[in-house]
Amino acid sequence: MTQGSSPQQPYILWGTPHSLFTGKARACLIKRGIPFRERCPSDPRYKQKVMPEVGLVTFPVLETPDGKFIQDSTDIVDYLETEHQERSMIPPTPVQHIVARLLDGFGLQGLLAAAMHYRWTYRDEQEHFLRTEFGRGLYNGPDRQIRQEAGARTMSYFSGALPTLGVTPETISAIEAAYEDLLDALDAHFQIHPYLLGALPSIADLGFIAPMFAHLGRDPVPASLMKKRAPNVFRWVERMNLPTLCDGEYPEAESVWFADDALPPSLEPVLALVFRDWGPQLQADAAAYEAWLDSTPARTAGELISADGERRVHASLGMVEYSWRGCNVRRNSAVQGLWLFDKVVQAADALEAGPRARFDTLLKDSSGESVMALRLKRGIKRQNNVLVLE
Repeated sequence: MTQGSSPQQPYILWGTPHSLFTGKARACLIKRGIPFRERCPSDPRYKQKVMPEVGLVTFPVLETPDGKFIQDSTDIVDYLETEHQERSMIPPTPVQHIVARLLDGFGLQGLLAAAMHYRWTYRDEQEHFLRTEFGRGLYNGPDRQIRQEAGARTMSYFSGALPTLGVTPETISAIEAAYEDLLDALDAHFQIHPYLLGALPSIADLGFIAPMFAHLGRDPVPASLMKKRAPNVFRWVERMNLPTLCDGEYPEAESVWFADDALPPSLEPVLALVFRDWGPQLQADAAAYEAWLDSTPARTAGELISADGERRVHASLGMVEYSWRGCNVRRNSAVQGLWLFDKVVQAADALEAGPRARFDTLLKDSSGESVMALRLKRGIKRQNNVLVLE
């Protein structure tokens, strides 16, 4: 630092501890050693400056030292990859790159229903905690009662969204069974390896930490389940919010991803569950997206992807129905999931012969061939904080 200069200001992460997507951005900043301060939307500056800049009421939002505002956890991670070359969280080798993006997308979208189910179906058993957490983002004064009341005013809106995520009495047992299967597979993996792709965190871990921290690892009911059934997963949740690997059970671990673009046997059951449990939703969402495209063949690049023309953080094209784990699911389509999955597909389509053969073997072993055959008729991109046509 030259004489007379001042140190660069840290980033500001606008979000809350109970926000699912904020968890991904926060863990990225922590693991990459990037200085930041976290502020809640209760800060007056959120309404005065952040909302007008973003054009939506949402978080996380990353405010950069030079005054930019980056919305969406995936965009935040991509921005930090561009601005900070050290400690990249995107594996450079081809098969690990694809798997990392697949796990990232599944964590953000494939686990969303489970995260919301365990928060809101068990609301009565968690009421005081949830009121406090939701109030934390809305009121920053000393009055405990006012904070509780502020939290309660917003909770019914979110709890009322369960049916739009396919969480109904018919599907709850399947959602819980799928989540418990995943906990068991992850617990076995994390007993051997500190992160999903080895001894170095990646975007795969960032996608999973979003639901696993804010909802499933903090809310009392699912946190208790995780501790009792999958303590290695719970320790991984803690580890993802620490800057370094400080666990004595991995004394020989080097801070690298698996060597030679390999994947360990312990990850294969996780991948099989990802394809089994996310695949039906992706296929239903892709069919809804294709029907929307076909309804107006002359749609132009940059057109908002929306059923009603409204700008939304999580775009939907109406309800979809599909069979999943022995039950019928009816939920809003999730365009965000298609956008994330298309990143996986693009990376797979770019594979050369050697990695392609290894990836094809992986797909066969994890029953992922039909899911990875999915292709969108038109590309999707984010523009001005919403999803639009390429």
